Amino acid sequence: PMCISQLMLLQVFFLMVPEGVWLQPSSPSGAAPTPSDVGPASPGGTLQSSSEGSETPWPVPGISTVGPTVVTPSAPENGTVDLFPALPVCVCDLTPGTCDINCCCDRDCYLLHPRTVFSFCLPGSVRSSSWMCVDNSLIFRSNSPFPSRVFMDSGGVRQFCVLVNNSRLNYFQKLQKVNATNFQALATEFGGESFTSTFQTQSPPPFYRAGDPILTYFPKWSVFSLLRQPAGVGAGGLCAESNPAGFLESKSTTCARFFKNLTNSCTLDPALNAASYYNFTVLKVPRGMTDLQNTKFQVPVTLVSQAGSPLLSGNICQNVVSQVIYEIETNGTFGIQKVSVSFGQTNLTVEPDTSLQQHFLIRFRAFQQSTAASLTGPRSGNPGYIVGKPLLALTGDKSHSMTLLQSQGDGICSVKKHEVQFGVNAISGCKLRLKKMDCSHLQQEIYQTLHGKTSPEHVAIFGNADPAQKREWTRILSRNCSVSAMHCTSCCVIPVSLEIQVLWAYTGLQSNPQAHVSGARFLYQCQSIKDSQQVTEVALTTVVTFVDITQKPEPPRGQPRIDWKLPFDFFFPLKIAFSRGVDSQKGSASLILILCLLVLGVLKLETK
Repeated sequence: PMCISQLMLLQVFFLMVPEGVWLQPSSPSGAAPTPSDVGPASPGGTLQSSSEGSETPWPVPGISTVGPTVVTPSAPENGTVDLFPALPVCVCDLTPGTCDINCCCDRDCYLLHPRTVFSFCLPGSVRSSSWMCVDNSLIFRSNSPFPSRVFMDSGGVRQFCVLVNNSRLNYFQKLQKVNATNFQALATEFGGESFTSTFQTQSPPPFYRAGDPILTYFPKWSVFSLLRQPAGVGAGGLCAESNPAGFLESKSTTCARFFKNLTNSCTLDPALNAASYYNFTVLKVPRGMTDLQNTKFQVPVTLVSQAGSPLLSGNICQNVVSQVIYEIETNGTFGIQKVSVSFGQTNLTVEPDTSLQQHFLIRFRAFQQSTAASLTGPRSGNPGYIVGKPLLALTGDKSHSMTLLQSQGDGICSVKKHEVQFGVNAISGCKLRLKKMDCSHLQQEIYQTLHGKTSPEHVAIFGNADPAQKREWTRILSRNCSVSAMHCTSCCVIPVSLEIQVLWAYTGLQSNPQAHVSGARFLYQCQSIKDSQQVTEVALTTVVTFVDITQKPEPPRGQPRIDWKLPFDFFFPLKIAFSRGVDSQKGSASLILILCLLVLGVLKLETK
């Protein structure tokens, strides 16, 4: 009976297959069309809509829709709705207690519809769906327990698709094909500010979007402006005043200023005066421009610590601004709730061609966030490291970024350091000017210049390591310069180079790998000098190298065949044999029986 039923099904199968049509699977990276209203077939062979237990796939270009659009039923009024997708790991949530830009699974954003604020969702922050498709004409009845849909592809062929039920995998969507027809639409939807864009008179948007410039208002002059974050341009890193700060974009910039006549600039240049950085109000939302009389749309800039005005005393210009730090608290689409500013000040000596290096930092955080979250620094991954994020180190109980040397414009070592970026090999150097000192003090100063005042003791295994959990950190192997190794007992052995070697590997599922640090060590290259009192300048170098020691699993001996096709002329001998003197008889019982037996033999070979 089973053999007879198989023959009957095969007979129905070959009766319904049009000539030249064969099974065509659809990979997850292929185009997945927008669903129509047709679902799996009912027992009587009638196609019906299937909504229970199914999920609507994301629309992907290349396939058009035929038929009405599938509408997801709304949740009951008395039910609860989960505002965030059930993802196992939110890989882009890097800042605790703060909304990470374009991270649509970040619970700190408190957004019901993240796409209304974000221009796009980062890969891995939304659940993707994968479909396997065959020609709809091959399907007579569907008994699949999985969600299914019938689509119309770009060639007008109806495809029957079943949703791949694998919750462990997140597939990326295929990139859209850009052509002359959709180029402008894509540029408008995903594009940002342009250098050639002109100001258009239109009503301001109701709220800030990520990356939007932040509007400011000067009540004294009734003038609108933008919150500026000067940045360095050119080889000399000169300050560009017109660089706007972007909403939700925490960023740090450094630039240099040069003064031909500091005597006049000391009290007249607004860039040196702290008051010029807070004598305005910030608009909560852009629509505050239309109602200036309503002060609820304006947020004053709060001064965290007192900052004096520049004062010229003799040949010293006092209270010059060297650092500006803005803290901006936001509350989703309700906009900016609080703005505070703090300063760092220094004194400059009046002399020809005086220079000043200024640092500007803007930090965004969620409004009224918890104290515990505010004390935690940003992550470099969640959990695995992300390439380009800082390599985390631990000194005592304090977590910080591992650093490399940084030079000023004249090549002298700067107090500021370069951050070591995970997965990025780098080298930097500078010249250290020394005062007359004995050998031990000389060694101590050079070591502190290479790795900081206190040498890092541990490195974070994962990008979200907690400083309080020592098992999440691994000790850095290190060995200082040895006098005996230099074979010179009367010499002063000083380090001139530090190489940071980091061994890392991927771990976890191959579909969602997580990078972790397996070990790190400091390697010093040393040099001996006869008289430390005569040394006035030393050239120092720092290097960081990352070594991937990932070991992939052994490949399986045999993969199941998902797609098998017969040659286009497979049935040619049979056609010749049965067409001699007889017209095409596709419904012939003998031909169908031979074909069924042949296919059954092929299927048995496949199962062996």
